[in-house]
Amino acid sequence: MFRLNKKRSKVKKFLDVNGYSQEDLVNATKVSRNTISKVCSDPDYTPSTGVIKKIMKAIREIDPSAKSTDFFDL
Repeated sequence: MFRLNKKRSKVKKFLDVNGYSQEDLVNATKVSRNTISKVCSDPDYTPSTGVIKKIMKAIREIDPSAKSTDFFDL
């Protein structure tokens, strides 16, 4: 069962709204499952620049107007 009031990052909220799973993001980015899990569950986590680029490339396939500053505090 789903827990209420789970912490979710902007990336996870975006995935939820668009009907994608963390596993879909893992497959699209070739970033480790642990890193994607941390990106989705910890709103204060900022991954390395290379990981941000891979995530943003996958997100832009869904929403071409997306910016990295929409998802990460840079």
